[in-house]
Amino acid sequence: MVQTAKKKKSAFLNTLDDYVVITIGVLFYTFAWADMLIPNGIASGGLTGACTIINFATGIPVYLSYIVVNGLLIIAGSIILGKGFGFKTLYAIGLSTLGLDFLAGMEFLHVFFDNKLLLVVVAAIIESIGITCILARGGSTGGTDIVALIVNKFWPVSLGKVFLAVDMFIIASVLLVPGKTIEDMVYGYVAMVIFSVFVDWVLLGRNSTWQIMVFSEKYKEIADTVINDLERGVTALEAQGWYSGQSKKVLLILVRKPELHTITKLVKEIDPRAFVTVSSASTVYGEGFDEMKTGIKLKLKKNNNNGNTREKPDARG
Repeated sequence: MVQTAKKKKSAFLNTLDDYVVITIGVLFYTFAWADMLIPNGIASGGLTGACTIINFATGIPVYLSYIVVNGLLIIAGSIILGKGFGFKTLYAIGLSTLGLDFLAGMEFLHVFFDNKLLLVVVAAIIESIGITCILARGGSTGGTDIVALIVNKFWPVSLGKVFLAVDMFIIASVLLVPGKTIEDMVYGYVAMVIFSVFVDWVLLGRNSTWQIMVFSEKYKEIADTVINDLERGVTALEAQGWYSGQSKKVLLILVRKPELHTITKLVKEIDPRAFVTVSSASTVYGEGFDEMKTGIKLKLKKNNNNGNTREKPDARG
């Protein structure tokens, strides 16, 4: 009973910690947009960038188009992808909407630099810090993330390429706004590049894959929880302690970067004494990860009753 109460308390504190970090991340993210980029007439990539351009063209508040478009994308994503979106993502989107509205109205917080390029650099770094905080704790601000997942479902295009193409299109569309120039577009691209490099550097790529090995006496409980609650596959490897000579089970788990914190936290909650190793896997092919694209069609020959042969393309095309 005491152990169960401790586990519940630990789980509550860990969850609370996640939401505190996500909240701080949202504050950084919305401050960079509402008090730095937007007041200076700059639009970068992502859904917030698209909503900013809509604001420049029509006067519609950024927070309003942001929540409406995100709502539509969440509905479309749920229907097309066949999955729901976690509460952390919904929380981050809702809080971002409030932040974009509240901070935009606090004009005394608006930042103006004589050097516009310097302002873009600082704003992009602040935005990057905010987004990395959100992503590191399993949250998301939605937007182009959902678009990329939908595109990737129907076409064999990497998520990174989708993000790049969508962001480039969004930023270039600022030229459709009367009064905007090539200079405004270039500032947007500068912010996009700084943001992308910073986030990749901190998170080592959101879509990078990590290999986790868990050494624990409670391997069965950990494996069952990972499979049932996180819906990730687990492989139990046979091992032998060289010093003790005892046979053991070692769990091998492959996860995406956003899931890394969740998995390690889960292991710690179940067995605080567990030994865990984490290493980067450059590429993982298979269900739930990357599709193997060789560009080569395999020729499968089948003999029919007449002795003829027939060619079939690879099932993955």
